[in-house]
Amino acid sequence: MPTTGHDPAGFDAAADFDTATVCPTTAVAGARDTARTFLEGLRQPAVDPDTADTVVLVVSELVTNALRHGGGTCTLRLTAHPRAIEVAVHDASSRPPRMRTPDLTGGTGGFGWQMVNQLARATVVTRRPAGGKTVRALLAR
Repeated sequence: MPTTGHDPAGFDAAADFDTATVCPTTAVAGARDTARTFLEGLRQPAVDPDTADTVVLVVSELVTNALRHGGGTCTLRLTAHPRAIEVAVHDASSRPPRMRTPDLTGGTGGFGWQMVNQLARATVVTRRPAGGKTVRALLAR
């Protein structure tokens, strides 16, 4: 399966997980709430407030893009690894996110994917055999 993205820390390095949640969504606010609830429920090591804000921001951006460009519905999967939080969003579009020049005057965006790549240890886009794609971001815990 083709993948794109940067993976300096490696998703393979985060193979062991201790908690996961999956939720279909059609609303960004609901996805943010799901992320907050997920993070609040984690035990050791707990997630500090700055890390939680970063995770919620990445969830918001990836879900917004999936809803806007992927057909209006997506699935959010959150996984807590010992040293990382993995955010995965599945949508129906096979088109990968792309870097573009931010629109500073017209309000059409262009900031999100670059921001996600700067905040994440790694990002990977995988096309799904049945169609669509999964966008994953691995964030420090």
